[in-house]
Amino acid sequence: MSRSNSVLLDVKNLKTHFFTPFGVVKAVDGVNFALKKGISLGLAGESGCGKTTTALSIMRLLPYPGRIVDGEIFFEGVDVLKLSESELTNFRWGEVSLVFQGAMAALNPLFKVGSQIIEPILFHKVAKKYEAVKRTRELLELVGINASRADSYPWELSGGMKQRIMIAMALACNPKMIIADEPNTALDVIVASQVMRLIGDLQKKLDLSMLLITHDISMIAQTCDELSIMYAGKIVEHSDVITMFEYPLHPYTYALINAFPNIMGQKKRLEGISGSPPDLIDPPKGCRFNPRCSYAKDLCRREEPELLEVEKDHAVACHFVDEILAKR
Repeated sequence: MSRSNSVLLDVKNLKTHFFTPFGVVKAVDGVNFALKKGISLGLAGESGCGKTTTALSIMRLLPYPGRIVDGEIFFEGVDVLKLSESELTNFRWGEVSLVFQGAMAALNPLFKVGSQIIEPILFHKVAKKYEAVKRTRELLELVGINASRADSYPWELSGGMKQRIMIAMALACNPKMIIADEPNTALDVIVASQVMRLIGDLQKKLDLSMLLITHDISMIAQTCDELSIMYAGKIVEHSDVITMFEYPLHPYTYALINAFPNIMGQKKRLEGISGSPPDLIDPPKGCRFNPRCSYAKDLCRREEPELLEVEKDHAVACHFVDEILAKR
């Protein structure tokens, strides 16, 4: 199947389910998106909406009892779901790397951080030992850490420094794409902002593609080019970041944006979203957001809306998007 040269990652109708004793959890249920070369895409939504499961599906790192039951994942035209174990080894780190959430627990406290960065470089034969040592020090400097810290243990570093180490590790094998899963977890607001700015700067400087996963939609505004909103295992809206923040069309997107403060905008009371995401063993019929949506009508409870382009490069899954557009 041919793919546009500009598209690096192409995800089609991805369905990832968890087969539990209580029922089948449809964590990702028909997700479609494409990530172009050199572009950063944010994937946002509340916890439990399937964002991390989407990332782990792309990397084929799903924990038991998760399984991809349908869909396609193409990376540079190659079907990731058909890769052998040896091919997957090269794909991970060499083509796509993952910055795990929770840097506090991601590093091994028994080994110096330098040796932990060197390990994937040697494993993937990117460089010989003396070259790997040099590259490790260069990577540390690249993420704003003094090269001498290569001889430090993780427990000697702050949370922000550990997160920078994780970013350095992700860059170790010169990947074409990085998946950053909640990289600001457990960091204070100032340090989190610094880390996000670093990620954004490196993505542009190194011409990487990036998939940024977060529940904090405000972080995406300063980092990403495009944004997809995910709810209950499905993408409900996609657009470029500026359009999304200025003209959100899905009620869930609008609610998410209004749940975070805008220090540049007019002062106003923040609006929370009533209720919580549904149980994905037995999700609501029709639109999955309908129990929490002020626009919901009988049609929303009967029929699931398709994700359709309503304006150029702006797709929305809502039965009443015309009504929302008229009020814009």
